[in-house]
Formats: sequence, structure tokens, C-alpha cells
Amino acid sequence: MLTVDGVGVPAGSITGLLGPSGCGKTTLMRTIVGVQRFAGSVTVLGHPAGAPELRSQVGYVTQAPSVYGDLTVVENVRYFASMVGAGADAVFAALTAVDLGELAGRRVDQLSGGQRARVSLASALVGRPALLILDEPTVGLDPLLRRRLWAFFGELAAAGTTLLVSSHVMDEAEHCHHLILMRDGAVLAADTREALLARTGTTSAEAAFLAVLGEQEVAA
Repeated sequence: MLTVDGVGVPAGSITGLLGPSGCGKTTLMRTIVGVQRFAGSVTVLGHPAGAPELRSQVGYVTQAPSVYGDLTVVENVRYFASMVGAGADAVFAALTAVDLGELAGRRVDQLSGGQRARVSLASALVGRPALLILDEPTVGLDPLLRRRLWAFFGELAAAGTTLLVSSHVMDEAEHCHHLILMRDGAVLAADTREALLARTGTTSAEAAFLAVLGEQEVAA
């Protein structure tokens, strides 16, 4: 279980971290991974964020693909596998999961942006993390690839992986089981998508966000 200031992220589900650009989503994700400090309290799988015990249990995919252009696809994934003690079977499984088997021998700097994004995802998956942090993973991708990735994220969640996925595109909330709405570094609301829509009397995540924001301004 992941808990941020008392807000829990359910295990084996997709939780969308939604809010406008600059609202603090990346800062929070970097805090969960343990590379940045956050003003609030963050507990990850029963440990404080950044604890050594979490290094093999948390996968992190940054906004820009964090892979090496002068290495091939498989060399990148093998490198990250070596860092978490994963073997050849895990490398093959990660490449297969993101449909990169046929590109395994190609240098990353020869790939398209969407393909590089999948290499970055495979590198995070190779350690078979219990918690997968995805920072704006579909930004700039074509609609077909976005749909394929969201379907894959759903498969991961169904298999027991906990996913926290950030986005400033409110429409992507439809793919999430739970939502955390953020603005100006603070959590405005957290609940299932259906519960948030019902509570605000709206039919979309964007409308729910605006309604919650209005509630906050009235309360202030």
C-alpha cells in the first residue's frame, strides 16, 4: 500500500494522479521513489519513502525516456535488470510485455519516440516491481499507442501490480480505478472515479476537478 498524507493508493489497481502542469505531480512521484523531499508524509509498502528495502520493489518511468541511446534495446533492459538482480528470463518477459522483441537488437537512438518510451517502460518492468510509478507515460504518443499502453496497464493491475499514473489530460481518468486530484502541491480529493463523479454531480473528471476546486475556494 502507498499512502500520501493519509490518502491510500489501493494495491492491484490503477490510480490516476491528475492535475494541471506544475501542480506538483512529478515532485510527489519523485518523493515516492525516494529522490526528492515532500512536505507531507509518504509511506510506501510499509516503509518510509526512499527506504533501501524499496529499491527492488518500486519501478519508475520518468516523463522523458530514461534510457541510453548508444545501447541497443536489449542492452538497456539487461543493464537495468543487473541493477535489481533480475535474470535473462525477466529481460525477455519485459521486452515481450511491451512488444519490443523484434527491436531488441536495434540501438535506442534509432527508434521513434513511442518506441523509446516502451524501452523505458520495459526497463522499469524488468524488476517486476510491486509498485509502478508512471509520470505522464502517454504524453506525445499517438492515439493507437496510448490505447495499447492503457490496456497493458490494466493487465498489470489485474495481475497484482499497483500503478500510480500521472497525467494533465483529464480524459485519461476513464482508464483509472481511483483518482487523486492535485493543485498547487496539495491533494484536493481522492476517491474512486465513480464516487468523485457522484459526489460532484458531474460526468467527467475535468468537471469533477473544477467542482472540487470550486468547493475549496468557497471553503477558503
